Amino acid sequence: MSVDSAVPAASPRVQSLLAALTLEEKVAQLVSYWLDQPDDGVAPLQEDMVSADEYTRVSEHGLGHLTRVYGTIPVDPVDRARWLWGEQERIRAASGHGIGAVVHEECLTGLAAWQATTFPTPLAWGASFDPELVEEMAARIGQDMRALGVHQGLAPVLDVIRDPRWGRTEEAIAEDPYLVGTIGTAYVRGLQGAGVDATLKHFLGYSASASGRNHGPVHAGPRELRDILLPPFEMALRDGHARSVMNSYTDIDGVPVAADPHILTDLLRGELEFDGPVVADYYAVAFLELMHRVAADREDAARQALTAGIDVELPTADVYPLLVEAVRRGALPEHLVDRAVVRVLTQKERLGLLDPATDLPPETIDLDSAPNRQVARQLAAESLVLVANNGILPLAAPGRIALIGPNSDSHEPLMGCYSFTNHVLAHHPEVDPHLRIPTLREALSERFPEARLEVAEGCPPEGDSPAITAQIAAAAELAREADVIVAAVGDRSGLFGRGTVGEGNDVHSLNLPGRQRDLVEALVRTGKPVVLVLLTGRPYALDWALAGSDGELPESAPAAVVQAFFPGEEGAPAIADLLAGVINPSGRLPVSLPRAAGAQPYTYLHPVLGGPTGVSAVDPTPVRPFGFGLSYSEFTHTDLRVPAQVQAGAPFTAQVTVTNVSARDGVDVVQLYGQDLVASVTRPVAQLLAYQRVEVPAGQSRTVTFTVPATRLAFTGRDLQRIVEPGTVDLWVGSDCTRRETEAQIELTGEVYRVTGADPRLATATVSEGEL
Repeated sequence: MSVDSAVPAASPRVQSLLAALTLEEKVAQLVSYWLDQPDDGVAPLQEDMVSADEYTRVSEHGLGHLTRVYGTIPVDPVDRARWLWGEQERIRAASGHGIGAVVHEECLTGLAAWQATTFPTPLAWGASFDPELVEEMAARIGQDMRALGVHQGLAPVLDVIRDPRWGRTEEAIAEDPYLVGTIGTAYVRGLQGAGVDATLKHFLGYSASASGRNHGPVHAGPRELRDILLPPFEMALRDGHARSVMNSYTDIDGVPVAADPHILTDLLRGELEFDGPVVADYYAVAFLELMHRVAADREDAARQALTAGIDVELPTADVYPLLVEAVRRGALPEHLVDRAVVRVLTQKERLGLLDPATDLPPETIDLDSAPNRQVARQLAAESLVLVANNGILPLAAPGRIALIGPNSDSHEPLMGCYSFTNHVLAHHPEVDPHLRIPTLREALSERFPEARLEVAEGCPPEGDSPAITAQIAAAAELAREADVIVAAVGDRSGLFGRGTVGEGNDVHSLNLPGRQRDLVEALVRTGKPVVLVLLTGRPYALDWALAGSDGELPESAPAAVVQAFFPGEEGAPAIADLLAGVINPSGRLPVSLPRAAGAQPYTYLHPVLGGPTGVSAVDPTPVRPFGFGLSYSEFTHTDLRVPAQVQAGAPFTAQVTVTNVSARDGVDVVQLYGQDLVASVTRPVAQLLAYQRVEVPAGQSRTVTFTVPATRLAFTGRDLQRIVEPGTVDLWVGSDCTRRETEAQIELTGEVYRVTGADPRLATATVSEGEL
């Protein structure tokens, strides 16, 4: 393969503008500026950024991007919008050609700005199995961003979870690439439908780092890259038409992605046919010199990154301005600069940034509107996973509730590291969030107004000391008189060592942080029923709390377990509603719950020898598998019907009946799995092929018909080509990836089919009603 260095085709206007730009003006379009100089650890390497007094110099020939003008410090959005409109006029004038700057912001859990709605984290999106609702959420985020003059959002994260010890697990959607791809594509459609360009990150392989360490090296082979890590990006590009991509920090087999033309040009632009701008993850270009040590100096780093295919340096102009001298000296062909500039100008033409501004800044804006909160509440409710329940839930009017745990009366544990509260306001404790973020204590008080609620921290989120032992004993004593104990434990999300999970907060083990397990076990020993509520950004080892495959319940097991993956500002009321039975749980695990703290890395997408076998004493079987989730209703899945055979490469239909055999209306997530029984390379023992949320009234049934494209059964063959092979495939539907409630087989016939970019990637589903 060869690097495509040609200048892309462009509109006559962009071609004319490119011809008129000086070299300095061209390079100015390839850099950004971070106005509010943070000094409190919201990004790596920020101490080396261009200083504030150099802003005039950086932007004297125009500017490509403005970095996080709303999302770095608490600024009044209306005041900052008024400034931004004026600053865009200055930048247009400075460019000499009327070119405005792209304004980009973080938007992973909503617009990361003061007073803006904090939605659930991406891991919660995955637990909802609801692309339509995620698209609605993204549309609301995009509308708020566009009203503030923001053009590009740095989301979604499409990294497939490979090792949840990785601190950024909370930012990812699932361990299954198809679930990641469908949910991520829905987010792209919602955001871009509101007029804001989505940025897919992190291309490619970031989540597969050794031992789950941030920025760690990746040793994935070409098959893992193409069959597991690449598909979500392909879906979001081909089906969602995502308009920007961000590189991965990591190296793959020794080559940093930021300097790898085979990844950023041959694969991304050649095979996937992406033609938009690639932006650098923050400081990734400088990292080629400072961290990866593959560049002799920053000019060398700039040359390598630009040649590989990074068009815009973010977040500041630390490195790319050196391209001017490199071109003048003959060390870099100018057409590589032109290639990047055309991509940037084409984006700006579409966004209206080559034209004079005709709109005015908003005079008022509500970034936490009632519709926003309604979507946040619904998504939080759908994302909660009922992991275990001995019948205590829903709670029946308890007279006395003991709410114990470090996450009982704080709003920080409801949100991820890219929420504005945890990302920025953690450094500004004097600033009011100006958001209503009920804690679990407040939500339970409102939901159970007649109950006596007693609250104790029990132990801090982290750490160990004799004082904590005494604190645990005191909390257990307090809880001894309660009718029911709610144990609220888990994570505090933060950045780079400030928290138990989040960017840079990787862990050696998947034990609950600090003494939290000791606290829960002490509460269970009181003899009172304990409802364990986990507010976390990753799955933790719960073999001590859940029955294993043998069905034996540990003595330390609580009466019920609810898993909440940072459900956002409306998360606590949603949890209270679930405990009270106001809502019927419908979330499903987007990632397996590990059996033991050291059983990583693990994925349900393993071949036979990746699971329990007679040749190893280690059993990696999780205590709860991918796709698992209980309900207050009970569903059965029957009568799976598929064609006896279909041509390899052709779509097929699979029809199944889901029945609510309980007395309560509920929502089931119907999951279709498959296993290729014999193939030319090892294949997983289970693979999600299609899914659909289905409302099923009590005592009724629904028929779900999936249309499954051939690409759902495709894999990378021995010649590294994407293929569908003839052969026998087991199919089943069940309540998770391991339960084969109704089964069928299909025979793929004919010749080996080679998959192309034109092949459909998304399964579709129709639901028909039927009385029992």
